[in-house]
Amino acid sequence: MGNSSSRLPISVHDFNVKDIKGNDVSLSTYKGKVLLIVNVASHCGLTTSNYQEMNELYAKFKDQGFEILAFPCNQFATQEPGTNEEIAAIVCTRFKANFPIFDKVDVNGDDAAPVYKFLKACRGGIFYENIKWNFSKFLIDKDGNVFDRYAPTISPLSIEKDIKKLLGVDH
Repeated sequence: MGNSSSRLPISVHDFNVKDIKGNDVSLSTYKGKVLLIVNVASHCGLTTSNYQEMNELYAKFKDQGFEILAFPCNQFATQEPGTNEEIAAIVCTRFKANFPIFDKVDVNGDDAAPVYKFLKACRGGIFYENIKWNFSKFLIDKDGNVFDRYAPTISPLSIEKDIKKLLGVDH
């Protein structure tokens, strides 16, 4: 069949990304977990409420196999202008987030991170391809498939029922 590196990615677990410190991370380390992948920004009108609610969801479900993967992005009204170090400081101090934060990426255009190209291809739908704004959310099942995509204005807490469904918990 040729070598395995040429095969098309079939799940989120096929991608490697960098964390905010520049370390390589294979998303296959999250196999068996339900993931919420979010493009974040530090200076957006949606920032405070999204981080608060993501923190709440994370505290509630992280021990049951839930992870939030946050990807800073500066493509929307330059609301994530800082360096990785500056972003990390804001996220940890102002927003008290303790879920993983990754390297700043593009989510649209030719230079979009490969994982984002994959996410958009799986869930183009009425949103077309492009991410429209900060805090677009993709919910990923335990096998690395895109379960659903949520618009930036949809609050993290409002998708709790979908998270529970994928985790198989009812409380």
